[in-house]
Amino acid sequence: MQRLFSSFADGWPGAGLLLLRLLTGGGLLYSGIAAASSTPYLAMAPPIIAAGAGVLLLAGLYTPVAGIVGALVEAWIAFSHPGNLWALIGLMGLSLSLAMIGPGAWSIDARLFGRKQIDPSNFERESDRALK
Repeated sequence: MQRLFSSFADGWPGAGLLLLRLLTGGGLLYSGIAAASSTPYLAMAPPIIAAGAGVLLLAGLYTPVAGIVGALVEAWIAFSHPGNLWALIGLMGLSLSLAMIGPGAWSIDARLFGRKQIDPSNFERESDRALK
């Protein structure tokens, strides 16, 4: 994950990414649950996959993968079920933008894959330890 993003944005950009993640993940989760409850048993797979991608986006875990999966599933639903396409296109665009931009500093991805800072002043030299 760290190779995908040079840094995980914090401050105001990080807050914007958090808001984008919450809205997109919540939208995918809501539309997935709503569609799964009103479709026949065999057609439940795409909405459930979309809801799972929404949960991952809400947590900020595997954001690029979850964003691409969410966008692909929303495209699949849009092309296979005619209806309100604008909501699906909107979720598709938001999911793709999160896949390209990244999760931000307030995410599990940033904790797991973010750059670690090492403070050399905390380490003693080997010769200093030997003298003690």
